[in-house]
Amino acid sequence: QVQLVESGGGLVQAGGSLRLSCAASGLTFSLYNMGWFRQAPGKEREFVATIRWSGTTTYSADSAKGRFIISRDNGKNTVYLQMNSLKPEDTAVYYCAGDRAVGFRTAVNAYDYWGQGTQVTVSS
Repeated sequence: QVQLVESGGGLVQAGGSLRLSCAASGLTFSLYNMGWFRQAPGKEREFVATIRWSGTTTYSADSAKGRFIISRDNGKNTVYLQMNSLKPEDTAVYYCAGDRAVGFRTAVNAYDYWGQGTQVTVSS
């Protein structure tokens, strides 16, 4: 049984930082590209960042570039999202997801497995 469990969310002031973690089990983690997505109230779930199975390459949405860093530790079956210079518009539930495909994909329906999400709230 595949499980993705996010942690690290919380309440932070604008300009602050948070580090999200996603621990994976039940799958061969090192074979999966991993992604982070977010969903704000009343909005569609959107892509944030993804990292290749090897950890050598990443790709981020424009909204995340220069502020968010995705990384992974295949020895710990964990993917991270370091979020800096947070803004109120970053407030959302953040989800990690796994994709077995070879290339990078940003579509929600391309990902095979999902976590339950962790709430991030940025106050102004």
